[in-house]
Amino acid sequence: MKISIQSLLEGARNASGAVAVIDTFRAFTTAVVALANVASRIIMVGTVEEALALRAAERGAICMGEVRGQAPDSFDYGNSPFEIATVDFGGKTIIQRTSAGTQGIVAASAQAGRLYAASLVTAEATVRALLSSSPGEITIVAMGDNGTTRTDEDELTAIHLRNRLEGRPGDKQAVRRVILAGGEVRRFYDPARLGHRPEDVEIALDIDRYDFAIRVDCEDGRPIARIERPA
Repeated sequence: MKISIQSLLEGARNASGAVAVIDTFRAFTTAVVALANVASRIIMVGTVEEALALRAAERGAICMGEVRGQAPDSFDYGNSPFEIATVDFGGKTIIQRTSAGTQGIVAASAQAGRLYAASLVTAEATVRALLSSSPGEITIVAMGDNGTTRTDEDELTAIHLRNRLEGRPGDKQAVRRVILAGGEVRRFYDPARLGHRPEDVEIALDIDRYDFAIRVDCEDGRPIARIERPA
């Protein structure tokens, strides 16, 4: 089995085989919380306009996500897992647009054999899901900041996934410590960075908090994310 780590939008466009697209801070941590809180599915899109058009076409649908870290005025929720931690989505559809994670999913969806939206909170479940199909090739894509700049949390999540895929135990506490020592964490404690909460960091770094993966399948030309519980 060949395992490779790629980065940013270019890596997502070139990903092949079974693919895990990573956005730990925060898109695919927020998506996990939404699905755990009984959202039925998440439609992942590239633009605000597309998200709003889909919401208008589907009764009860919810727009969630960000542009430059903040929720657009017309969205129902931002990109904060803490913000939606106690929301019961009651089987509704969520339409998610973010600056890195959903862009990577859209970019990878055309050529991926199996596709997953990954973060630390679903790391072990994502590993089991990837291995369940006995793939000959796995590509892990760390999306970074806006899909253009590498970040510690996504690169380290990718390394942790590779370690587990290759049968090594990994070191959760070491991963957490290195991310907390990096520069990306500071924005969550900056009151000028609206839409960022310190609690988001604690949720995102609660490694293996959830026992399911986020499987993404193309339906009618759109990437749709749902819970997958690997054996």
